[in-house]
Amino acid sequence: MEIKVVDNVKTIESDILVVNLFENEKTSVELANTYAVEQDNFKGKFGEIYLLPTYGKDVFKKVLVIGFGKREEFSPDKLREAAAKAIKKAMQMEAKKVAFSLDGVDFDYSEQLTIGAFIADYTFDKYKSEKKDNKVQELYVQANADLVKKAEKIASAMTFARNLANEPAQFATPEELALIASDLGLDTKIYSKDECEKMGMGAFLAVAQGSSREPKFIHMKYQVDNPKKKIALIGKGITFDSGGLDIKPPSSMLTMKDDMSAAACVIGVMSIIRELHPQVEVHGIIAACENMPGCSAYKPGDILTAKNGKTIEVDNTDAEGRLTLADALCYACELGVDEVIDLATLTGACMVALGTQASGIMGNDETLVKNLINTAERSGERFWQLPLWEEYFDSLKSDIADMKNTGSRWGGASTAGVFLQQFVKDVKWAHIDIAGTAFLEKPQKEFIKGATGAGVRTLLNYILEQ
Repeated sequence: MEIKVVDNVKTIESDILVVNLFENEKTSVELANTYAVEQDNFKGKFGEIYLLPTYGKDVFKKVLVIGFGKREEFSPDKLREAAAKAIKKAMQMEAKKVAFSLDGVDFDYSEQLTIGAFIADYTFDKYKSEKKDNKVQELYVQANADLVKKAEKIASAMTFARNLANEPAQFATPEELALIASDLGLDTKIYSKDECEKMGMGAFLAVAQGSSREPKFIHMKYQVDNPKKKIALIGKGITFDSGGLDIKPPSSMLTMKDDMSAAACVIGVMSIIRELHPQVEVHGIIAACENMPGCSAYKPGDILTAKNGKTIEVDNTDAEGRLTLADALCYACELGVDEVIDLATLTGACMVALGTQASGIMGNDETLVKNLINTAERSGERFWQLPLWEEYFDSLKSDIADMKNTGSRWGGASTAGVFLQQFVKDVKWAHIDIAGTAFLEKPQKEFIKGATGAGVRTLLNYILEQ
C-alpha cells in the first residue's frame, strides 16, 4: 500500500472516501449527513460504520462514515483502531484507492493513522495456494508528511517482524535467523556452537543440545559517529519450544513457533534502523536455538554454568528462555553500552496477570523503565510495571548451585525477572515480557489472529527519542 499526502482528498478520484463522525455531530460531507445522520439516525458511536454510494455524482464512488465516539474521549489510539477498521472494510470490498477526509483530528495523530492502516493491510498468505487480491493499493490522506514517512518505516519493521514470527518453525530456524540478520547490511557477527563454548555460554548451549539444529548466537550492530547513547537490544530466540524433557501438552505446543517473537522484533528493528538513522549506537542480540527433547537434551537436576560463572540448577527444562537470555545478558553487559533492554515471550504468569492487553516490564533503573512505559503509550502499546523485589529470589535458592531456573508458581513473572537480574552487571537494564501480546489466538482491535510485532514500535520510537 502506498500512502500519498495531499492537500484536499475530496478532489481525489477514489473507490471510497472515508469520513469521520463524532458522536451526535455531523460530517464534512453533506451526502453523509443527509442519509446517515438525518435519515438513518447514525449516531457515530466509536467503531460504527455506515456505507453509501454516490451513484456517480462525485469523484469518489462510495462514502464510508466511521464513528469516532465522543469528541472529548477521542485519542490517537482510537484513531489507529478506526483507521484499521476502515481499511479492513475497504479490503472486504476490494477497493484499490481509498481517501481519508478526517475533520477535527490533529495532524500530530498522523503516525497512528498510518500505523493503523498498515496493521489492517497485513495478511500472511505465503503458504496459501490461492491468494486474495484485496489489498488497498493507494491511500490518500491529509496529514503531517514527516510523521507519515516515519510511520511507514516503523510499519515496515512491524510487518517484517510479524512475517518472521508467523513463519513455521521448519522455516524460521536458528540458521535462517542468522542468514536473515546477516543480510541486513549491518556489522553482523554470527557465533557458532564452538565459539559460544569458548565464551562459556553454558546456559544457552544446554538448552540447544536437545535439538539436531545448530544454535546460533547473533550480534548485529548499527554504528554512528559520536553516538548520543549506546543501547543493546536482546530478543529471546527460541525458534521452537517443545518444553524439552519437561514436555508441553500438545495444545500448548501448537503456537510455540512464536517463541522467537522477541527475536523477530529485534531483527525487525534492526532491519529499518539505517533508514531512520538515529544518532544512537544499537546492538541487536539473539541467542537462537530450539528447545527439544532429543537424546542429548539437558535434564532436570543438571547444573549449568553461565557466561559470568554463576551456576544454575535446572528445575524445569521448559523454563529455557531465561537460560538463553542469561548468557545473552552477560554478553551485552560486556559491550560498554549505556542500556540493555531484553524482550521475551517469557512467562505464562505474565499472561495470567496482564492478558493480551499489555506487556510486563521491570528493571534496575526506574527512569529507564518509566521512559519505556511512556514511549510505549505514545506508540500505541501498553507496558505495565511489575515489581523486582529481592524477596522473589528466595524461591530460586538451590541447595547445590547458585540458583534454580524456576521457583514458586506465585509471582512467576517477577521471579523470572529477578533470575535475569543475576546476569546484569554495571548497566541500566529493563526486561519486557511480551508473552501475552506477541501472538494473538483471535483478532483483537486492529490486529488479526497471529503475530503482532510486539515491541517494534516502542523500541524504534525510544531509540529515535534519544
